[in-house]
Amino acid sequence: MSLDTATVRRVASLARLHVDDAEVAKLQAELNGILGWIEQLQAVNTDGVEPMAGGAVTSGAMRLREDVITDGGIPEKVLANAPDREGEYFGVPKVVE
Repeated sequence: MSLDTATVRRVASLARLHVDDAEVAKLQAELNGILGWIEQLQAVNTDGVEPMAGGAVTSGAMRLREDVITDGGIPEKVLANAPDREGEYFGVPKVVE
């Protein structure tokens, strides 16, 4: 498949891109190159190849970790650089009067 200049201008218009007359030829060549690569990929025999989901090759569903809320177990390290502290919490200035 090959795109002509009118189609390139139409695609640019649909994408809301301003393309100067000088850029149309360059863009046409780039888009035709991309379409050529797609045609090459479509020619590859993929019979018997399992589809992949998310790029990970796993059998069955992905395992999920338990959703457990923790404090991190290091409150002293977390609060070490706090400008103001109130016990085990950050001290913040009052916002609402």
